[in-house]
Amino acid sequence: MTDSIVSARSGLGLDPLASTLFDVIVVGSGAGGAMFAKEAARLGLSVLVLEAGSHHLPGQMNQREGDMLPRLFYDAGGRCTDDGAVMILHGIGIGGSTVHNTNLCKRAPDEVLRKWVTDYGCASWTPEQLAEDYAAVESELHVSPLRADDENRNNAIMRRGVETLGWRGGLLAHNRIGCQRSGFCELGCAYNAKENAAKIVLPEALRLGAQVVADVRVLQIRHDGKRVQGVLAAVRNEDGSDGRAVQLQSKAVCVAGSAILSPALLLFSQIPDPHKQAGRSLRLHPGVAVGGRFAEPVEAWKGIPQSFECTEKLSFAEGAEDRCWLIPAFAHPGGFAGLQPGFGRSHAQAMRDYAHTAVVAAMLHDESRGIVSVDGNGLPKVHYELTAADAKSLLRGIKACAEILLAAGAEQVMVPLARPFTAKSTSELLPLLSHRYRPLDPLLTSVHPMGSLPMGRDPRRAVVDEHGRHHQLGGLSVADGSLFPTSIGGPPQLTIYATGRRVAHAAAHDLRHG
Repeated sequence: MTDSIVSARSGLGLDPLASTLFDVIVVGSGAGGAMFAKEAARLGLSVLVLEAGSHHLPGQMNQREGDMLPRLFYDAGGRCTDDGAVMILHGIGIGGSTVHNTNLCKRAPDEVLRKWVTDYGCASWTPEQLAEDYAAVESELHVSPLRADDENRNNAIMRRGVETLGWRGGLLAHNRIGCQRSGFCELGCAYNAKENAAKIVLPEALRLGAQVVADVRVLQIRHDGKRVQGVLAAVRNEDGSDGRAVQLQSKAVCVAGSAILSPALLLFSQIPDPHKQAGRSLRLHPGVAVGGRFAEPVEAWKGIPQSFECTEKLSFAEGAEDRCWLIPAFAHPGGFAGLQPGFGRSHAQAMRDYAHTAVVAAMLHDESRGIVSVDGNGLPKVHYELTAADAKSLLRGIKACAEILLAAGAEQVMVPLARPFTAKSTSELLPLLSHRYRPLDPLLTSVHPMGSLPMGRDPRRAVVDEHGRHHQLGGLSVADGSLFPTSIGGPPQLTIYATGRRVAHAAAHDLRHG
């Protein structure tokens, strides 16, 4: 037993664990997995957390895109859907996506939670019943509202545009203490200012007796068709390949590997799925970034990112025309260059305008359902197509982003369609609404995949019940954004932390009472 995180590549790796029967093995160390592990250990269970990525310490966060993207993201940030139309930024490593996210903390909207209760039979997910879990997580992670002086120029420009238009908007809450406002949140925090799973939750899990092993990929969940027996796991070599495999035993398994990897693991493990629901309802919350060129310097890479939101165009009514959450966005030079359309002179001009560019993104509260499948090596494949209604709503959100930037004083706005679309006045934006969406036009980005293993009362349309228990296989739980029945239309990390807490309590109850 160790009180620190170890690597499977070390002498303290997997082999000494093969003879131990754990109460629960947790797959993944992000928000859901870390919180599940900590709560399960607090409730007296023997817990083993397995993480496919490495343990990156703050001193290793060197703020260089070329170094940090391969360390903190699957496929070095290049993971995408099967047609390349949606880039999916998906974290790997101790702490999961909480290491690279921008610290946005927002509870799921009441309208969404009530829909889960009425339409999916998740009776314990009312806003009132979830409030205790949210409050506990917010306290533990030191979530606090941001102030006006926390806005960088990019956020202040968005606020200026929103207020000029008279639209709904406001400051967000973050979980950060000691922030130096360096602006490199998505590449990991060199100043250790993020109050996240790696800094707060996993150390407490270790203190309570959990064991955490990095650099180990879970290949399969072992089971007899009725109940889990443990996992088959392999040391993950430095080049990303799988090394020697080891069987690990447990009474229960909690899968918390993300809405992409969790269904892939269940499918590859041939978990009973008589109604073919696993991986069939993926929501990607896809987004498009709109740029605005300003005469004033913006230097959007500096300061705290994403401190302000606009909810004017965000409805949670099913089929609503406006279902986009509007949020400031930006990228460092490499990412910025990769997202800019065009070639040669036009692309060079966009890069010369880098310091004078502000960006607002539209993220779609999507009703489209993607599919996660798995290849012969257990690796995920993602297929996702926007419905006509979703495409129309996204274009309305893109237009709203451009309106905000123009209202804030942008000299010109640019929308990254296949043929770049530019405008200098709101009257020039109308063609956006009649644009025919097609894959890669525009390029979409997803940072909030969810919904691929939905919870619900009816096993014919849900993979797990409202407590995260798998409907078909005893001892198997899910504790990440996979179990959301729908998109939540906003940042999911707070709800995923709360999910880990809830599912742990249910799993502990089951193990104690057989």
